[in-house]
Amino acid sequence: MAPEVSSSFQLNSFFTAIRQHRWDDTLPTTAMFFAQDQPKRAERPPRALAEHVMAQVEHPGTLDRWGNDDYRLITVILIRCGLRISDALRLKFDCIASDADRAPYLRYFNHKMKREALAPIDEDLLRLIGQQRHRIAARWPSGSNWLFPRPTKNVDGQAPISSSTYRLALYRWLEACSIRDEHGQPVHFTPHQWRHTLGTRMINRDVPQEVVRRILDHDSSQMTGHYARLHDTTVRRHWEAARKVNIAGQAVTLDPDGPLAEAAWAKQRLGRVTQALANGYCGLPVQKTCPHANACLTCPMFITTPEFLPQHHCQRQQVVQIITAAEARGQTRLAEMNQQVLTNLDNIITSLTDDTTAEEATADAG
Repeated sequence: MAPEVSSSFQLNSFFTAIRQHRWDDTLPTTAMFFAQDQPKRAERPPRALAEHVMAQVEHPGTLDRWGNDDYRLITVILIRCGLRISDALRLKFDCIASDADRAPYLRYFNHKMKREALAPIDEDLLRLIGQQRHRIAARWPSGSNWLFPRPTKNVDGQAPISSSTYRLALYRWLEACSIRDEHGQPVHFTPHQWRHTLGTRMINRDVPQEVVRRILDHDSSQMTGHYARLHDTTVRRHWEAARKVNIAGQAVTLDPDGPLAEAAWAKQRLGRVTQALANGYCGLPVQKTCPHANACLTCPMFITTPEFLPQHHCQRQQVVQIITAAEARGQTRLAEMNQQVLTNLDNIITSLTDDTTAEEATADAG
């Protein structure tokens, strides 16, 4: 229910109670509120932090100046996962879930929407959370329910860190690190602005609004609309329907069922579809930078579909020419390197061609 509709409903219920209990007999029977009577809510300006500021915040040296492993990890989770501060501080000790591909997810309770939610994470964040769990187990051998127990006055480890405690620590950290805006002025912001920053970053990387909504676990597209006026309802269907293969020609599948289906799709769309290459898609998470140049056909993160068959045939011809010339010049190493590319291309072309032929035969039979 929209806020203005809810407000009108509450006011009309109040009027009904006045009449029912005869609190004021002078209230006219025609007195009532309509949604149209409410002033329109002004469009809130974006609250994302400037990349100039984020570059300072995310610098490893800046993060290391926390001097507190709990606060450092909380900050990383807020930046990378976009959780609200209340949800991040109440992460359970056992907050990691995995899908059929063993991809990790952060499982948390969305207190605003009163439901559990999942956010895809990378291997680095998974490692940091594992280290945090070891620290908790060492300090509270009897166990704790929380990933971030309060460090003091918490003998049994059953009280989490409060949001006010983290906020105060955050403000001290920003001051100590001398984080500055583009005008050289000290920066002051709230933890919630990292959530807006993540949403804005994803939109800027052409991630559809519907996927951003799922990543941030918004209840409606209007909430996500603060980042962009985009909507995509067909990408998932097309992605699931298309045959996808890796460098070995093996099918890459996305299970549309199961408890992790929604989060798994968000991870697939965020990490793969948005990074189109000339001959396929990159499976590396968008927050990471690929250290290799033109090595996709030997990279396990590479994914491709039948629409790129012409490019694969053209590249195969070029690779064969390179191998032939290298062998003629006695350049054994160069020939060996390109032989692996040729083998992968053959696997890809064979797999995609067989699938396309089968689809055409089925269509002709129908």
